[in-house]
Amino acid sequence: MTTTFWIIIVFIAGYAAIIGEHKTGVNKTAVALITAVLCWVLVSVGYFPQTDRAIGPLNAHLADTSQVLIFLLGAMTIVELINSHNGFQLITRFITTRDKRTLLWQISLVTFFVSAVLDNLTTAIIMVLLLRRYIPEQKDRFLFAGMIIVAANAGGAWSPIGDVTTTMLWIDDRVSSWKLISTLLLPSLVSLIVPLLCFSRTLSREKLVPAAAVKPEHFPTGTKRVFILGVAALVFVPVLRGLTGLPPYIGIILGLGLMWALTDLIHQERHYLRVPHVLTRIDISSVLFFLGILMAVASLETTGVLDHISRWLDARLGDKNIVVGMLGLLSAVIDNVPLTAAAMGMYPIDSYPLDAKIWPMVAYCAGTGGSLLIIGSAAGVVVMGMENIRFGAYMKKMTLPVLAGYFAGLLVLLLF
Repeated sequence: MTTTFWIIIVFIAGYAAIIGEHKTGVNKTAVALITAVLCWVLVSVGYFPQTDRAIGPLNAHLADTSQVLIFLLGAMTIVELINSHNGFQLITRFITTRDKRTLLWQISLVTFFVSAVLDNLTTAIIMVLLLRRYIPEQKDRFLFAGMIIVAANAGGAWSPIGDVTTTMLWIDDRVSSWKLISTLLLPSLVSLIVPLLCFSRTLSREKLVPAAAVKPEHFPTGTKRVFILGVAALVFVPVLRGLTGLPPYIGIILGLGLMWALTDLIHQERHYLRVPHVLTRIDISSVLFFLGILMAVASLETTGVLDHISRWLDARLGDKNIVVGMLGLLSAVIDNVPLTAAAMGMYPIDSYPLDAKIWPMVAYCAGTGGSLLIIGSAAGVVVMGMENIRFGAYMKKMTLPVLAGYFAGLLVLLLF
């Protein structure tokens, strides 16, 4: 048996263990890291008899992956700084409706646009916590929580900083920020509005608890300044790249430095609101998971496996739109990060350059397809835990309307 065969076996076994994380009890990050190392050991032994020659492609892939990880660490820290100051309540406190239908639309649209600036996981958590203030009964929140998942994933798909997958494509020069926004804003919005129209008809005009009865949030000193600077820092990243050509992680490092200086100045005594303490709340496990899974996929790219898969799919299906469309359906059950990494390996930048039509489509399908099942995205999994939503209940109630929205948005993308 060839080395390539064993690399594929190791990767599949590792990925199966990641999917079965809840059954095995072994954290997916540990599995991803082990899988990456084993794959690269096999690459080194089987493809580079002189072991030091494997260092070249390994370092090249690690350099690309590190750019994504540094960006994520910086962005996650900025978002957590804003959140620790209750900064996002400055937006959500304007939701004062007492009508269930109106509330569904307002929460969904706010989630959609906030998720374009934040990551969809953080947005989903913030919006579910807000939702609990308005609808105390858990059984009454099911539909709203489901639409938060859909809106968070759709909102992250059209922004270069809204989702890990779009960030990967943007940092690797597969798509420019303006091209991504201008191409995907309308399709992503359509993918949200279709299920919204379906579900809003089922809601009664029952009135909720008056907004005046909702307990106001406490805002620490400097909340507005932290919020404004944090959002500006995130938005300025693509601007800086457009002006200077420097990679996005340079912009996020600048933003983090400014946020660090600001919070140090306004919180001389409150150490829990400063960066060193906030760093203890960053989800480092997710960052290391991305490191492992991206490097594991990189080993498949180095050995030519992804290129063979691409050629096989093109020969069988004959249309890359179908292949990428299937990517979105797969993202309902498989994490969209490795799927996007695989697509980037299957379609090299030499053949599919910056802003080629395929890349916005990859971003859309990988992002919105994760809403088809509750386990298809990080936002879905966390809301599933927060609201105790069962897999079957979500699939029965949400999947068909979300699937209709997915295909409607895809049609808009292909036509326009």
